Amino acid sequence: MDYVKSIEAWAKNRGLDKSSSDKQLIKLVEEVGELAEAHNKEWRDNQIDSLGDIFVVLTIYALQNGLRIDDCVKEAYNTIKDRDGKIIDGVFVKKSDLEGENE
Repeated sequence: MDYVKSIEAWAKNRGLDKSSSDKQLIKLVEEVGELAEAHNKEWRDNQIDSLGDIFVVLTIYALQNGLRIDDCVKEAYNTIKDRDGKIIDGVFVKKSDLEGENE
């Protein structure tokens, strides 16, 4: 099943594709907050639900702005796939940012 197409069709059937993406950004912040709470409290089911909700919101946001989430993910991956860097405190820091620290 192509979930992106299904989400887009669901949104179009409800007229969300014609709605302001401002509301989707607000919804995204709400969902990220729910994910943070689920993470902090180790509520696995809520983490799954929140991640799914975030994906749905991002898919609708992209649709509202004439984009496809698949294309956005592809672009992001192509940007990072060959990136060098290192992990610092559990976070990947790209090489160019590490080199910028010495300036």
